[in-house]
Amino acid sequence: MIDGLKRLEYRGYDSAGIAVTAAGGLDRRRAPGKIVNLESLLREQPMNATTGIAHTRWATHGKPNESNAHPHMAGGVAIVHNGIIENFRELRDTLQAAGRTFESETDSEVIAQLLDQKISEGADPVDAFEATLAELEGAFALAVIFDGQEGLMMGARRGSPLVLGYGDGEMYLGSDAIALAPFTRDVTYLEEGDWCVLTPDSFDIRNARGERVNRKRVASAVNDALIERGEYDHFMLKEIHEQPESIARSIMPYVDQVAGTLDIGTVATASFTAADRAVAIACGTAYYAAFTAKYWFEQAARLSFETDIASEFRYRQPVLPQSGPALFVSQSGETADTLAALRYCRQNGTTAVAIVNVPESSIAREAGAVVPTHAGPEIGVASTKAFTAQLSVLAVMALAAARARGHLLPGDEVKAVKNLLALPRKVTEALESQEQIAEIAKTLTQANDVLFLGRGRYYPLALEGALKLKEVSYIHAEGYAAGELKHGPIALIEKDLPVVVVAPKDELFEKTISNVEEVRARGAKVILISDDAGIAMAGNRADHVIRLPDGDNFTLPILAAIPLQLLAYHVAVAKGTDVDQPRNLAKSVTVE
Repeated sequence: MIDGLKRLEYRGYDSAGIAVTAAGGLDRRRAPGKIVNLESLLREQPMNATTGIAHTRWATHGKPNESNAHPHMAGGVAIVHNGIIENFRELRDTLQAAGRTFESETDSEVIAQLLDQKISEGADPVDAFEATLAELEGAFALAVIFDGQEGLMMGARRGSPLVLGYGDGEMYLGSDAIALAPFTRDVTYLEEGDWCVLTPDSFDIRNARGERVNRKRVASAVNDALIERGEYDHFMLKEIHEQPESIARSIMPYVDQVAGTLDIGTVATASFTAADRAVAIACGTAYYAAFTAKYWFEQAARLSFETDIASEFRYRQPVLPQSGPALFVSQSGETADTLAALRYCRQNGTTAVAIVNVPESSIAREAGAVVPTHAGPEIGVASTKAFTAQLSVLAVMALAAARARGHLLPGDEVKAVKNLLALPRKVTEALESQEQIAEIAKTLTQANDVLFLGRGRYYPLALEGALKLKEVSYIHAEGYAAGELKHGPIALIEKDLPVVVVAPKDELFEKTISNVEEVRARGAKVILISDDAGIAMAGNRADHVIRLPDGDNFTLPILAAIPLQLLAYHVAVAKGTDVDQPRNLAKSVTVE
């Protein structure tokens, strides 16, 4: 299990632990920090067993200490958990009212407590597990062992990945096939909603309805890089599907689920309190994340918010905020232009706040405050999960700024936290449109040009959708503010030109639909990305419709990124381009 954890270190973590079913009952070792700390503890306090679970944890909420580390135990149950339990507070309150005592600050412990409660009431482990899953809301992957049941393990996935591995007189579960590689290449990727019951010699896979099902058994590739890609044809597709988990990891360090509050750190919060304005500086996709955040900061926090492309910002002698921060958004934290802009701001006395995916990066080290995104490594050159992680963290920051500036009341903060916690589940729902999007993508393969339109907070998403399509399919694409259509771009509209319109139902929806009428009248083919309310209002005005789950002003732009990513990916696949390594592009731009 230690070896398996080491193979998952690339994801990042701040504590590690192991639980086993031993002769004397459940036994557990946990340690904050790196796996070497857990190894040292195991040398001092060895364990002897044939069934166990192990986990590395990012501090989602609660400090990265031993009591919050996984595995979590309650009575005769031990669990490990990736993801978010959205109804954690309600379940915890009910269990505490029934006399249950919690040892940690995490949402994960509620799973162990709920499962043990059902077993203590007389349910057998399998029935108790199924009943527990029915009460959980959110996106998660689970592995569970039981006191007195050596040779029994259960697992479940909803939103987060889970892989079943087959051995000779042994069975395995892993959050990634790379963790199982030293032990078996014979695996099954559990499907959404699946759960399983394992013994050393048997496996029982059931779907979300509890029906026994057969899932495809495949041989993993020998190469570790290919194993890391798992069941997916490309890293880009894998990373698109990792977004429920990466968004959860990115949100949870800044959320107190019990209190329903947000915390981005003292320095970052203080920089917004009395700010006259703020600036955000980035390149490429990160710039579009910052541009989206402009709408959130101005509308929720009532803070003047400017965005700038790093390569332009540093050369025009910009006037900096007198009392507000400069935000620097970067996946790698090594982007040369962004780093140079940060140094310019520091030299002029402006507080620099880094939103980066690599906490040890140059931008993070030189900033006055760091708000990490926790997306994990992104292999595909075209950014997907890093983008939505940036959006998620920026949404949290905008809400925290609103509270610091007196524009977010406690009750509204609790509601906002609830909406953020629902994001992983809703992203999972958005991913269900993949097959439909793949069919729509086939209609774009012969296009020479594609137009993307959006208004308000969806204008930056239109720009990002166009960029994604350009990057991986090499089709010329442009994103425009829909209200600018009559100021030039409408001259480009001709018969059968694909026009992608990002327009969930909001206060600007009717204006956007009038733009749809204009392009349709000139023969364009419209692909509408909207929610149920928007689709109903649009009627038959679109040639293709892609449905978004319902959301609010903060979460819907994040959800809108998913179909744009899938559309670009499937057009590229249909055209046969190099999806993961598009021509002329590099993952991290460390020179001007």
